[in-house]
Amino acid sequence: MFKNCIVVFIIFILLISCNSKEEKDKYSRVFYRAVNGKDTAILDIKINDKRFYGRYEILYHKFGKDSGDVRGDLRGDTLRGDFHFIANGGSWKRIPIALLKKDNKLILGKGVIGTYFNLPLFIPEIPIEYNNSEFVFEKTEN
Repeated sequence: MFKNCIVVFIIFILLISCNSKEEKDKYSRVFYRAVNGKDTAILDIKINDKRFYGRYEILYHKFGKDSGDVRGDLRGDTLRGDFHFIANGGSWKRIPIALLKKDNKLILGKGVIGTYFNLPLFIPEIPIEYNNSEFVFEKTEN
């Protein structure tokens, strides 16, 4: 058990050190907005050809909002990462997120969520569904 903790710690340190060398000015800032009925989602991200990070907020009509940070990797036409947010009830949550780039839009995917080392992720054996998405994001100006 102790050896496993050390290995995970070393991998974590290596990932942080690799990310710290990355030039932050090579990112483009993009604003997206999506509306589903009376619910609205806002995505404010910085993105390059490999990674993205930023803020994500879902405003639920008459029920509050989920608001937090989003980050992840760009793989082909898909942005995959996680959403770490304060839920409407006030507790912190983390969920995986997948966004498909199609026709200058981002389509929010749905998948089956599992956990690995206590981190939520989409189960790889089950495809992520992009049809009938809850949110389809379009670029906006602020």
